[in-house]
Amino acid sequence: MDSFPYMEAVLGIMIVMYIFETYLDLRQHTALKLPSLPKPLIGVVSQEKFEKSRAYSLDKSYFHFVHGVVTILMDTAILYFGILPWFWKMSGEFLLYMGLNADNEILHTLSFLAGVMVWSQITDLPFSLYSTFVIEARHGFNKQTVWLFFRDMLKGMAISVVLGPPIVAAIIIIVQKGGPYLAIYLWGFMFVLSLVMMTLYPILIAPLFNKFTPLPEGALREKIEKLASSLKFPLKKLFVVDGSTRSSHSNAYMYGFFKNKRIVLYDTLIQQCKNEDEVVAVIAHELGHWKLNHTMYSFVAMQILTFLQFGGYTLVRNSKDLFLSFGFDTQPILIGLIIFQHTVIPIQHLISFGLNLVSRAFEFQADAFAKNLGYVKELRAGLVKLQEENLSAMNTDPWYSAYHYSHPPLVERLTALDGSEKKTD
Repeated sequence: MDSFPYMEAVLGIMIVMYIFETYLDLRQHTALKLPSLPKPLIGVVSQEKFEKSRAYSLDKSYFHFVHGVVTILMDTAILYFGILPWFWKMSGEFLLYMGLNADNEILHTLSFLAGVMVWSQITDLPFSLYSTFVIEARHGFNKQTVWLFFRDMLKGMAISVVLGPPIVAAIIIIVQKGGPYLAIYLWGFMFVLSLVMMTLYPILIAPLFNKFTPLPEGALREKIEKLASSLKFPLKKLFVVDGSTRSSHSNAYMYGFFKNKRIVLYDTLIQQCKNEDEVVAVIAHELGHWKLNHTMYSFVAMQILTFLQFGGYTLVRNSKDLFLSFGFDTQPILIGLIIFQHTVIPIQHLISFGLNLVSRAFEFQADAFAKNLGYVKELRAGLVKLQEENLSAMNTDPWYSAYHYSHPPLVERLTALDGSEKKTD
């Protein structure tokens, strides 16, 4: 009896998903080419900003088509021509050449991952350079030099070299010794790791790339602190990050556990929202996520999904036929995880779609929260300003946005704010 053709099935799924997502991309591209603003934005967004947004979005769309074709061709070739098992074999031979033990799965896996990291950096570099120094620069967003770009890339690789080996080694040891409770042990390890990284990233890693300075004393700081105090948000520090050294895009976020919360404002956000109350309204929206427990719900959901994912992996990790189908005569733990990820692509896409639906609902709720605090006009103005300054797409295809967007389009958010405002009149 012939074994199930897992590799061919995965390739078929990948190609079907590519065709489906390309169809959605084409629908979105058609929407981006529309020559006029959607009716709710007429008189709200300037025609000049709309034309700039349209040009920027179309440039990114054309680039996405090219990148997508290259990616699917490369991924298909890697699986179909057995490049993955060949690369695994070469990484073992490299260890032997270096006088190391190729039978040590941890060393073999690290050698394999080092090769994958170099390969991915090389193949992705032309696209990253073009995106940053052609598209982003053409539309006035890129602020970083070539030196800064490569310095960031090297820093990222260095962080991977430092953090990757102990994490990979721990996962391999857990799988080797996990027994019947493997899924629980893997989930427990990843849970602790996520908490550690959420704690250390903003303190140790993020400052390697950006400069964080306390928001200066003044009206804006006083208003944010007053708002946080009124909501009993345990704000400990309020930072401004120099996002303008790399890009003109703007944002704001918060982080921290329990009674040690911090808010970070991009300097570009403060520059673009010249009215301080607009910045405060954006923060009110973010605090709405905290007050309504959206962050906690999302974190719990991700932990459940991670546990289920590891549970699924434990069911197939000893399947010899699965490994043979992809060209492997051994069953390396990391390769098993990679193959498993490929086999559950459709489920991952469905889950991602479901999470986007929930995320969009959370965004509407956070908007309504800020509105109920009395910031409806300022939030409207802030959302419009961010949309204009970031040159975000004004016209969006409903199918595309439903599938891809974790945040509702501006038209929907403004309509929801208008509707909730009328209901309270």
